[in-house]
Amino acid sequence: MTESTPTKTAGRHTAGLLDIRNIIGSLVGVYGVILTLMGLFADQESDKTGDVNANLWAGLAMIVVGVVFVTWARLRPVVVPEHHDRAQDEPA
Repeated sequence: MTESTPTKTAGRHTAGLLDIRNIIGSLVGVYGVILTLMGLFADQESDKTGDVNANLWAGLAMIVVGVVFVTWARLRPVVVPEHHDRAQDEPA
């Protein structure tokens, strides 16, 4: 029987959810969803933006950026070294 752990795949250990690209992508995506909902359901002040629904378009753009960040993190994960030598970190 072979044991497999969810964080190790093919002998490599990746950053996973703690990858900064996942965190940034998730936050930008959440803010994008909020802005999109505000653009769809909130009071539209078209006179201030020149008849453009700024919240809607900014929210959609933020959702796209969030998806790009999360996709980037999934396609090119950060590989964490298995053994870390503390002697390398100490000043000489």
